[in-house]
This record gives sequence, structure tokens and C-alpha cells, in this order.
Amino acid sequence: MHEVSLMEQTLAIAIAQAEDHGASQIHRLTLRVGQQSGVVADALRFAFEVVRQNTMAAEARLEIEEIPVTCRCQHCHENFQPEDWIYRCPHCDQISQTVMDGKQLELASLELS
Repeated sequence: MHEVSLMEQTLAIAIAQAEDHGASQIHRLTLRVGQQSGVVADALRFAFEVVRQNTMAAEARLEIEEIPVTCRCQHCHENFQPEDWIYRCPHCDQISQTVMDGKQLELASLELS
């Protein structure tokens, strides 16, 4: 379960940001997790419950925004969200190899005090 190490790193970044802003407590973390990131949101939530213990985020809430895969067709230049793992453009019926969104794991926002 690599989500534990990902959450440890994410929480370390959040704590560093909180300290840089003079905060003593993290109330909420918002993460953006792409469908194709390889990260399981429920495992990330479980990892957060474990790694936040005895930190300034001990009482924090974790919000996860799941980001769908968005592709861009090289043929007709339209963006689309594929319905399965074959990225066929619904506009021109060609296969796309360009994923524009949906691979990320990012700390989108923090609520501090």
C-alpha cells in the first residue's frame, strides 16, 4: 500500500506550509487525485487517519476531489472524457494517446489557524 508513504509525504508538505505561514493547526487538507494516478482514494483516507496522529493535523479533515481522465484528440483537437480504457474520440472515432488530466496527485488547499 504505497498510499501510506504518499500520505506521509503529503502531510510533511502540508505541515511545512503551515509552519511557513505561522499556523499551529491544520483544519482541512484538500487533495486532487486523478483517476489514472494509481492512487486508491479509500486507502489514502485510511493512511491519513494513521499518519495524522500526534501532528498539527491530528484533528484535520481530508477532502479528496477525484479528477476524471480527460484526453485530447490529435486528429480533431477536441477534448473528451473516455468511457473506458480505450481512449477513442467520440467526435471523430480516432484513438487518442494524449492524456491532459487525470494522472495527478496534488495538495490543492489547506485550511490553517
